[in-house]
Amino acid sequence: MKERTMALAGIFQATELVRQAANHGTWSGYAADTCLDSLLAIEADTVEEIYGNASNLRLGAETLVSVLQGDRRHMESLGYAVSIMQLENNFRKKTDMQARIGKELQSINSLDGDLELHDLKDLQARDIAKLYTNTISTLSPRIVINGRPQFLQVDRTVNWIRTLLFSGLRSAVLWRQMGGGRFSLMFGRKKMLEQAQTLLPG
Repeated sequence: MKERTMALAGIFQATELVRQAANHGTWSGYAADTCLDSLLAIEADTVEEIYGNASNLRLGAETLVSVLQGDRRHMESLGYAVSIMQLENNFRKKTDMQARIGKELQSINSLDGDLELHDLKDLQARDIAKLYTNTISTLSPRIVINGRPQFLQVDRTVNWIRTLLFSGLRSAVLWRQMGGGRFSLMFGRKKMLEQAQTLLPG
């Protein structure tokens, strides 16, 4: 249950960051780095390894708790999360696409580590966004992002939005692998809320 909840928090961390970026042009750097790194953690053996540790998912856990408690402030993030879960259904059937993505993510992961960390992350986000455009964005449903045009016309912001959506999909795949699904969301809501609260610092 903890690993399943971490994966769900990973989805909501990504979608809340997308909302921040699209509406404000800025986003939480540590939380976005966690999302990007989770995409590149291809060889990870555990959920903890994918996200680093539970504290890296604080934003996602806070958003998840808020949604499970019925708070309407995060309806936009919830809408994106639902779309990502629907997208995962179609992505699961595309084995050739999965293989291509895995290979290209490994290549992106080996980009020059001599760059400043923020420059490297931006470079990785640019390449991941390109990969997203050529693969995931060809699937349905296409996720339509709502936001302010002045932010959605900035290349760096668009690159990070696509990277974050990609990482949300990665978390949705993980959620499914951990036994998550529509029924566990409907009937395991109380347990999920309790577990999500344990991911938050005391």
